[in-house]
Amino acid sequence: MLALQFVTLLLSAAALAFPGSSKRSIPRGFVSTRGSQFELDGKPFAFVGANSYWLPLLTTNDDVEKTFKSMQQAGIKVLRTWGFNAINGSELVGALESGLTYYQVWNSSEWTLNDGPQGLQRLDNVIETAGKYGIKVILAFTNNWVGYGGAELYINWIAGAGNTHDVFFTDPRIIASYQKYVRTIVNRYKNSPNIFAWELMNEARCLGDMLPAGPNCVAGTNVVPKWYRQQSDFVKSLDPHHLITTGGEGHFFWKNPVKYWFNGTLVSDYNFNGQAGEDFDKDLLLPNIDFGTYHLYPQSWYSNLDTPGSNFSVEQWGLGWIDDHAISAKKANKPVILEEFGVGGLDNKTNIYPSWVQRALDTKHA
Repeated sequence: MLALQFVTLLLSAAALAFPGSSKRSIPRGFVSTRGSQFELDGKPFAFVGANSYWLPLLTTNDDVEKTFKSMQQAGIKVLRTWGFNAINGSELVGALESGLTYYQVWNSSEWTLNDGPQGLQRLDNVIETAGKYGIKVILAFTNNWVGYGGAELYINWIAGAGNTHDVFFTDPRIIASYQKYVRTIVNRYKNSPNIFAWELMNEARCLGDMLPAGPNCVAGTNVVPKWYRQQSDFVKSLDPHHLITTGGEGHFFWKNPVKYWFNGTLVSDYNFNGQAGEDFDKDLLLPNIDFGTYHLYPQSWYSNLDTPGSNFSVEQWGLGWIDDHAISAKKANKPVILEEFGVGGLDNKTNIYPSWVQRALDTKHA
């Protein structure tokens, strides 16, 4: 879910160090992992972060500077933002008139890169300014959703009409195009200590906004986990030093998934039955996925239950979701972060946010 209406945070709590040494020689200033904790230059690195996907869209350096100054004053140590923004060629005139930031223009099955002052130079400025204020950046390569030019632009321009959303993860032409863009971004910043981690995709799912999932991407087919493996291996081949994560929402594929009653029917829970395409426990074990991510939006995920008079508790469900991912993190002996969360309503925020944040901190796998 794009965090348009919610305040969202990244949370990590340093856990006790586990035996073992770093898998590779880490350049100074690069974040690494040791067991279930993050480290920076050999010391535990715990942080509160912010999702500011919109930061590279700011059109003045002054606005970027003021944003980072505010983050620093608030104790923010990690920023998560988009390393993508793509448009159709038909939108180019409007983008030039409005000053919109864009990195890719699609006119055919081949996109054109914009590395000029209205393009990647703005992202350059964000990465550079982050370092000035002591903030590390998690950079996502693309979006599962339509917003800001995500997966379905690749699908529409390369695979064409009539395809399901999941061809993004399997079509060799789409994968090659995605990797071409990833190579551009990684090579541009791979020597920068201002990068915290690369994120393969924001919220990968079998389905998208406009296109449904196909029969090849259902529970148990491993389409998304195989893509995670393929792309994390690819990124690590380009950059052996920065961390890599999925950017996923943390959906599980449990042998005995959670069920709940709705309108007198026992319903299999989408977040636990593998339908989304992820397999959080399995994905976290991939050799080049250095830490896991999960998101938390029970109001929208269970809108049919979160109604007046219902005994469904947004707060309690969220606490359970946090616990489930902490258990998975402990088994994998890797860090996990609560990367996005949100609820609507001021009273909800006041009451629920402290509860969720404290639970995430208490688990020490936040």
